[in-house]
Amino acid sequence: MSTILVIDDNPAVATALEVLFSLRDFQTICAESPPDGLAILARQRVDVVIQDMNFRADTTSGEDGAALFRTIRARFPELPVILLTAWTHLESAVELVKAGAADYLAKPWDDHKLLTTVHNLVELSETRRELARRRSDEDRRRTELEQRYDLRGAVFADPAMERMIALACQVARADVPVLVTGPNGAGKEKIAEIVQANSAVREAPFVTLNCGALPSELIEAELFGAEIGAYTGASRAREGKFESADGGTLLLDEIGNLSSNGQMKLLRVLETGRFERLGSNRERQVKVRVISATNADLPAMIRAGTFREDLYYRLNTIELRVPPLAQRADDILPLARHFLAAGKQLTADAREALRRHTWPGNVRELKNALQRAALLAAGPEITVADLALPAASPVPSPSPSDDTIDRAAIEAALARAGGVIAQAATELGLSRQALYRRMEKVGIPRE
Repeated sequence: MSTILVIDDNPAVATALEVLFSLRDFQTICAESPPDGLAILARQRVDVVIQDMNFRADTTSGEDGAALFRTIRARFPELPVILLTAWTHLESAVELVKAGAADYLAKPWDDHKLLTTVHNLVELSETRRELARRRSDEDRRRTELEQRYDLRGAVFADPAMERMIALACQVARADVPVLVTGPNGAGKEKIAEIVQANSAVREAPFVTLNCGALPSELIEAELFGAEIGAYTGASRAREGKFESADGGTLLLDEIGNLSSNGQMKLLRVLETGRFERLGSNRERQVKVRVISATNADLPAMIRAGTFREDLYYRLNTIELRVPPLAQRADDILPLARHFLAAGKQLTADAREALRRHTWPGNVRELKNALQRAALLAAGPEITVADLALPAASPVPSPSPSDDTIDRAAIEAALARAGGVIAQAATELGLSRQALYRRMEKVGIPRE
């Protein structure tokens, strides 16, 4: 049962409200003075406070009520407070509502309006508590991960990224190939580092090769080594990445760029641990844990005949999918703070712009945007203008009756917006009223 605290020095008002709320299954607690009300709040949970604005017979200024409200707001910032008074001063009402008051009603009140407001605020309180519980659980899981594993300084807060990193840590000690997939700039190399850092060979060599940074004819020489004269310019024998990584881990980035011949040789190494340098018939033996990374659609390449299916399944014993930044919105601000230059801070509008941007370039784009903004900012504060984010392509607003905007999507948007309807509506491409109608249709109580 939800609890309403009424703080009013008029017993008749307290009794009337207690009767009204008891008919709607609300528990009502009454306090006759601000100190009594604050004492109750200190010792038990309350869902909504309804407080008078005047507690002295010789004044109608509302100063006592304003002081009480600000004290409650400071001690319990998430607790909704309804201000109730027989002496309505518009300027005071506007000031306190801006300061966070849920509503400002005049005596005598409208029972229906008051009940509706209280019901909505109780629902909002429950939603906020659930969000706080989830965030607490997420913080606890993240702390446990950080204490148990070496996360290589990874910065994350989004549950999707936390689950993916937890899986990377879980499979790290398994002596099997790992395939890390995801768009460019999303953090695939960081995930590969986490796998290696928590593996059984974390103290052994960790060697990387970007297969997309070399001509196809040189990738094989980089992987397997070459003897003198094996190709034009090979004036001396050289060992390849597999030899360098023997006993440790080899990260093959942009694996989709590997040539057909290189794919065949890589498959053999994965299956047998044996290979020959270019220009040599002598077989060499290594033991290497291979981590591959790609932004390519390997199944599509298999269908097109440009990537070996047997190699794909050999590399794909464990696949770790790194979600794009647009799908892990809770990571944006923590990453932005991580990338901020010393002495710089983001304005509220800049933070909002970062949250709203779609980040097609993912974490790499975010890092570059913050570095550029730090150079452009005239002072310590980074503004929206300093970020110079490109305008997103306009997205047609869905119809309010569009069933593609389901309950889960609305709840997720409300969670990201901290319950702020206007922000959630903008994210979903709806007007405020359209979102209210959609919430009512899918059974989400109005704020």
